Amino acid sequence: MSAELVHAIADMQEEEALALTRQLLDGGADPIAILEDCRAAMEIVGQRFEKNEYFIPELILAGEMLKAISAEVKPRLKHSVDGKGGARVLLGTVKGDIHDIGKDIVHFMLDVNGFQVKDLGVDVPVEKFVEEIKAYKPDVVALSGFLTLAYTSMKETVEAITAAGLRPQVKIMIGGGTMDQQICAYAGADAFGKDAMAAVTLAKAWTGAN
Repeated sequence: MSAELVHAIADMQEEEALALTRQLLDGGADPIAILEDCRAAMEIVGQRFEKNEYFIPELILAGEMLKAISAEVKPRLKHSVDGKGGARVLLGTVKGDIHDIGKDIVHFMLDVNGFQVKDLGVDVPVEKFVEEIKAYKPDVVALSGFLTLAYTSMKETVEAITAAGLRPQVKIMIGGGTMDQQICAYAGADAFGKDAMAAVTLAKAWTGAN
């Protein structure tokens, strides 16, 4: 972990964070490790937001910083070949939340483990998840969220999937931020993944993938 990068992001030092990202990548750093540093930094940002030390403008700036860092990191990620025949996963950050670093790491790890992943992006409305389940017919739905407001959005999303009669067709996992078993039960999901590898393990167990 690069403590310097974590602090630069958490302290809203945008130019320094980008420069450090490029320096680390050029020095041969693992792109996934940089995304993990971003996730760690966003945990700090989230804590400061909860304590009223940061407000919406800081969250927006943090989101912009992460997009800029992602743009540097993503070209270095070694994506596996398209056209895989693996199980399908529908992935998205729930309504009201714009954090995508954790989601991007999960997407990457699922992808390299042979899953077909459809990523709906961030701030995804409840109705969009329902529409996409009908159209894409995923085996697994992965709901990502970072802020505490995501808890309610996750619960509403699961309720809408159930109301549409689609709940028996899919397994639902949640992840991101401070998600735990209590939030999982509140949301009505099947399980929570504490990190990207946990998400892969769950998806494999549910779909019988090797």
